[in-house]
Amino acid sequence: MGLLTTTIGAYPKPDYVNLPDWFGNLDTSQPTRGWAAAVSSMGDDFEAILTRGTHQAVQDQVNAGIDIPTDGEIARENYIHYHCRHLSGIDFDILTKKTLRKGSYSSFLPTVRGPVTSERLFLANDWRRAQQATDKPVKITMPGPLTMADTLVDEFYGDQNKFGKAVAEALNREILSLADAGCRHIQIDEPLFARYPDRALLFGVENLDRAFHNCPQEVVRTAHMCCGYPDKIDAVDYPKAPPESYFQIADAMEDSSIMALSLEDAHRYNDLTLLEHFKTTQIILGVVAIAKSRVEAVEEIRQRLLQALEHIDAHRLIAGPDCGLGILGRDLAMEKMRHLSEAAHSIDS
Repeated sequence: MGLLTTTIGAYPKPDYVNLPDWFGNLDTSQPTRGWAAAVSSMGDDFEAILTRGTHQAVQDQVNAGIDIPTDGEIARENYIHYHCRHLSGIDFDILTKKTLRKGSYSSFLPTVRGPVTSERLFLANDWRRAQQATDKPVKITMPGPLTMADTLVDEFYGDQNKFGKAVAEALNREILSLADAGCRHIQIDEPLFARYPDRALLFGVENLDRAFHNCPQEVVRTAHMCCGYPDKIDAVDYPKAPPESYFQIADAMEDSSIMALSLEDAHRYNDLTLLEHFKTTQIILGVVAIAKSRVEAVEEIRQRLLQALEHIDAHRLIAGPDCGLGILGRDLAMEKMRHLSEAAHSIDS
C-alpha cells in the first residue's frame, strides 16, 4: 500500500460549472461579485450541475490514486466566502475595502455587522453529494476562524479573538453535523497561522480547538496551514509567510486537539527537523507544488518523502500537495496527483 495520499481542498472546476472562483475568472478586487447571478443563470439545473461537477472532481482524484479525496470545493467561489454566505451577521451587499495578507492585495469584502452564527447547516449535504461518487472516504474542508477574520471586514466585534470564538462556535455546529452524517475526515484551513504566528499562539489555536469541541474520536481532526497562495500559475515573486513560522507554531499544534496537520513543503523546502516536533500528530506533507507548471518527477517526490521519513514514523506521514489544485487546470492537476500517488504508494510503510 505504501504511504497514504490526500488532497487539500480545491480542484479545477469543469467548464460546465460556470461559477466564478479564485482560480481563473474572478476579479480579486471584488471576489464576491457575480456569484448570485451565476447561480441564478443555472436555474433549476444548479444542483444537478454541482453534482456532476463534484463527482467528476472526486473521481479524477480517485483515478489518480488519491486515498482521501476532497469534494474539490466545486460549489464554492472560494473556501472562505462560500462558508460565510451560510452565516448570519455578514453583509454581502454593502462591501468594505480592505488590504489583505500583509499588503499582498486589496479587495472589497463582505462586512460583519452583527453576531455571527450558523444560520443554516449545509456542509453535510456537500459531503453526501461528494461521497456518492466513491467508496473512498471524502474529506470536507472549511475556513478557520483566524483566516475568516482576515478575509472579512469586522465592524461588530472589534476584536479578532471574540470574532474567532463566534466563528468557531458556528464551525462546531457544522463539524458535529458532518460527524453525525458519517464524514470521517474534517479539515479546517488556517493559512493565516503562518502569516501571523503570534496571533495563532495567542488565541488562534484555542479557537481551532473550540471549533472541534466534542468532535467524535473516530473523526480525523485535520488542520491545513500553507504559507500563501499566488493569483496565477508560475508567479515567482508571490510573498510567502516566513519559513520559521512553522517552527514557532509546531509545539502548540502538537499539543492541540488536531490529529493531522497539513504543511507546505514543495514550493519551498522546510528544514525537516521540523517534523520531530510532532510526536503523535500525523503530518500531511506537501510534496507537489500547486502553482508551478513543472511536474515533479516520481523519483523526486519519492526522495523527498524518504528524507521526511528520517524524522517521522511512516504511519504518521501522508503525502499531499502544498494546497488546493484549482490553479493548475485539470490536466496538470491529474498528472501531479498521479506522480504523487505513484511515489507515495511505492514506499514501504
